[in-house]
Amino acid sequence: MASTNDLKNGMVLKLEGGQLWSVVEFQHVKPGKGPAFVRTKLKNVLSGKVVDKTFNAGVKVETANVDKRGMQFSYMDGEYFVFMDMDTFDQLHIDRKVVGDAANYLIEGFEAVVAQHDGEVLYVELPAAVELTIKETEPGVQGDRSTGGTKPATLETDHVIQVPLFITTGEKIKVDTRSGEYLGRVNS
Repeated sequence: MASTNDLKNGMVLKLEGGQLWSVVEFQHVKPGKGPAFVRTKLKNVLSGKVVDKTFNAGVKVETANVDKRGMQFSYMDGEYFVFMDMDTFDQLHIDRKVVGDAANYLIEGFEAVVAQHDGEVLYVELPAAVELTIKETEPGVQGDRSTGGTKPATLETDHVIQVPLFITTGEKIKVDTRSGEYLGRVNS
């Protein structure tokens, strides 16, 4: 248990029927009239839904113990992604549904943060950007356009993203894992 006065960004709260909510931002407000309160923006850990919630100052809220560990993606086992804890070398099988969009950017050897609560995997968090190789893309043809164009390119994970026309097959690029956008070439 913690007081609403102790809230910090990233803290995970257990609210309304055991749902887990992460504190995105908070603000202590002391109006001229009336009691103080805490205005928060909370994100549901499982669904990603973001809500605004106001608490009276000093109210007790239940905190959840979320264990975040750096793990390395080892291989696919059917519909499960197998991650290895780099400290204990324990293997963890994580369902494709839990991995979600992170699956589009995972290759063997990549490290990710795996968050667990009471032995249940909540989510897999990749770094903001990863370096991947272009598996296949059409040659770019510059036409009569005033700005640079884009074309589809298949990454080594078989995920397709839009890249500038000058990118060729076999090049290594940096990709934003949150938006799936091309960030730039990687210099070898």
